[in-house]
Amino acid sequence: MTAAVSVTGLSRGYRGHQALTDLTFELGTPCVAGLLGRNGAGKTTLLRILAGQEFHDSGRVRVFGAEPLENDAVLRRMILVREDQTYPDLKVRHVPEAAALLYPNWDAELARTLLDAYELPPGRPIKKLSRGMRTALGIVVGLACRAEVTLFDEPYAGLDPVARALFYDQLLADYTAHPRCIVLSTHLIDEAAELLDRVLVLDRGRLVLDAPADDLRGAATVVTGPADGVERFAAGRTTLSRRTLGARTTAVMIGRLDARDREIADHLRLRLEAVTLQQLAVYAADHHDQFGLTTARAS
Repeated sequence: MTAAVSVTGLSRGYRGHQALTDLTFELGTPCVAGLLGRNGAGKTTLLRILAGQEFHDSGRVRVFGAEPLENDAVLRRMILVREDQTYPDLKVRHVPEAAALLYPNWDAELARTLLDAYELPPGRPIKKLSRGMRTALGIVVGLACRAEVTLFDEPYAGLDPVARALFYDQLLADYTAHPRCIVLSTHLIDEAAELLDRVLVLDRGRLVLDAPADDLRGAATVVTGPADGVERFAAGRTTLSRRTLGARTTAVMIGRLDARDREIADHLRLRLEAVTLQQLAVYAADHHDQFGLTTARAS
């Protein structure tokens, strides 16, 4: 993959609060990367810096090999769609017209299809749209512009499950037809998990996990059963957490299991469950030094 985004030693602070600390990573193209982390982890700050909408204190940011801040040649090749997206005093139908002037890859047909799918009334002023409709309008612009780097910051605010499913389906379909670098910051991690081929987890402004999504699937397991059986099974393995209630213990262990491991678990009367990507993001924040996963890099 070609590196579309390169970040080295990036830091950003605000009046005694350190929002980002010494971030280093690359994003290749094509890829769909999930930017995960708790509220206040620094996700929005990072996306704003990548999109040239905010300064950083130290480090280096490059998009297509150039600094994005105040660089029109770079900014026309990327877009940031935010949860709290604001618009001028326009009607819905004016937004595609304006976007077509800004983005060279604008797809007017896709925009019309999405406006219809989300039932956005073209003659209604944007300021009179519901929260969900404003969110949908941002999705329309974010997908139809086909920017080479597309950043979505919590793009589902106010959308019901049907509308979110439409977004995921359309995102995957359009990415398949027109590969590019897409970054999806989201709290609904498991909903979007199948879309992701790269995962970055921020915690308190630090990058605590950066790995291919395939490396994370099956990388941790919840083991539940008789306390003595769990203890025997967990011997020699990295354990992130352990909870005992009466005679039963539940443990979360790092490491892939093979057929022999599963035979042993069955013999010990243990139940095995894969840790979801959402749970992994939480564990990565709390136990990142124990994961032992290789940091990903764009080739």
